[in-house]
Amino acid sequence: MNLASFIDHTYLKPFASTLVIENLANEAKEWNFSTICIHSSWLAYASDILRGSNVQLCTVVGFPLGLTPTRTKVLESEIALHAGAKEIDMVIQLDFLRNADWNKVENDIQQVVQVCSGAQVKVILETCYLSDREIVEACKVCVNAGAGFVKTSTGFGSAGALVHHVQLMRDTVGPSIGVKASGGIRDLNTALAMINAGASRLGTSASVGIVQEWIKGRS
Repeated sequence: MNLASFIDHTYLKPFASTLVIENLANEAKEWNFSTICIHSSWLAYASDILRGSNVQLCTVVGFPLGLTPTRTKVLESEIALHAGAKEIDMVIQLDFLRNADWNKVENDIQQVVQVCSGAQVKVILETCYLSDREIVEACKVCVNAGAGFVKTSTGFGSAGALVHHVQLMRDTVGPSIGVKASGGIRDLNTALAMINAGASRLGTSASVGIVQEWIKGRS
């Protein structure tokens, strides 16, 4: 298993700088992570650093609450794609979801998916606020809307990824789309537990330490 290929090397704190983004991008190139996940204002800068590498650009939309209008999420996505993003992690509309207004939830996702033709859309459920039943229903809506991934968390909620939620999401979506575990993944044991539960991508800022621990354990 190539553990690095599972990882979105992430920095979404409100304290980024050119040095932070440069280091993140160079670490991603050195370890060959799948993407770097950053706020869209840094995409153009990071794109120059990553040029010629296999590392893709990922950004967030409707972040972190998901409560912006759909047309705003669409515009955010268009701007991000123009700046070089290949993957969009959008936050689901939690108000609609908690009120079981599934048509509105699906429309919100579907419009972003449509504008992201050729790019991967990951839908963040923020599972810490949802019941198991709501997680299952949300996953079904994401599949129907054409999302490429379902994702556990923003990392800004009351809790991050749980193995139980990752397993529930994988059981619901089956093998057809990806499952991304994000939030609180800070060591190798947690990372492997998420993968064993069905995660095909991990969002973490502790990426380098996790991969170093993996390599050390195999040597």
